[in-house]
Amino acid sequence: MTEEVNQQFPKAYSSISDATKASGFTMASDVLTCSLLRTLAASKPSGKFLELGTGTGLSTAWILDGMDADSSLVSIDNEPVFLEIARRFLGSDERFNLILTDGGEWVDRNKHLKFDFIFADTWHGKYLLLDEVLTMLKRGGLYIIDDMLPQPNWPDGHHEKATSLINYLEAREDLHLTKQVWATGIIVAVKK
Repeated sequence: MTEEVNQQFPKAYSSISDATKASGFTMASDVLTCSLLRTLAASKPSGKFLELGTGTGLSTAWILDGMDADSSLVSIDNEPVFLEIARRFLGSDERFNLILTDGGEWVDRNKHLKFDFIFADTWHGKYLLLDEVLTMLKRGGLYIIDDMLPQPNWPDGHHEKATSLINYLEAREDLHLTKQVWATGIIVAVKK
């Protein structure tokens, strides 16, 4: 067994990847994480999905690829230049609602919503407003975060923030969680 993804990539992936490189965006999820997201998405038929931090849509393409026809995905980000890439290549998918907004404001306005799958790939829902976002997770729902192993783009002091986040999630009694020392460091939690 190797870490190669020996499966077909989503149809739009190559085009999004090329546009991402041209845009200068450097915070995209790696392909191993994306493959896991697709697999986990397939476990939630007719699911309600939330992605906090669309970026250019690379991980979004994999989530959509794993979702069935009766599922829906809300994906939010606050950077219009990068969101335009996601909109260009994924915007025709009727299951997909792409929203340009501040993550904190969106979470505050939508705390009443419930989701089967939350991929928190930005500060909101990961380091900020974590409790509010976890309240949005349905029983049996998946909460996924990546970049929990040291990354070259981490600013000074970020290692301590990541360690605190991991300790906090491990101490919660409403989650079953697995830490994966793989890809960029992934945590998958399920709401009890």
